Amino acid sequence: MRPTGPTGPTGPTGPAEAAEAAGAAGPSAAAGPAGRTRPGGRPLLARLLVLFLLAGLVPLLGAPGVARAASGCSGRPAKTVEFSTGELRVYKSRAHVCAVTVAKKPGKRRTMSVTLQARGGRAVSDKGKYTKMAGPVTVNALNRCVRATGAIGKKSASTGWILC
Repeated sequence: MRPTGPTGPTGPTGPAEAAEAAGAAGPSAAAGPAGRTRPGGRPLLARLLVLFLLAGLVPLLGAPGVARAASGCSGRPAKTVEFSTGELRVYKSRAHVCAVTVAKKPGKRRTMSVTLQARGGRAVSDKGKYTKMAGPVTVNALNRCVRATGAIGKKSASTGWILC
């Protein structure tokens, strides 16, 4: 039962008075702009903004299973040939093939090279003194065989004609 005063019951009697009473309850129950607040008082828009910013950082940080992050080549791994000082990695996308030579023990500068050739085309190569890897080199190889060669120091490996 509600307490009564000289003019009648005290407290909200209609929907407008109930809303005014809820607004006076405190800052945690107050509605923010357009009524989009949570009980803790943080706007829903701010939470969504943080969510979108974090989602935008995932490609920058590198998603698992992406070949590009490890080698500089896009596409799926097609062939890997190991040799004593490193390995030759070949990647294939729909119309292109890419290759890199990666050292087993990166560190000091040494001569490294990678060469990639599509059948009927010129060879593309990258040779120099590197610490970790040579390449990437890419050729257009839609419906064509390719061959790749990689070398670190005096040791080398070759794929022969592949992806035919």
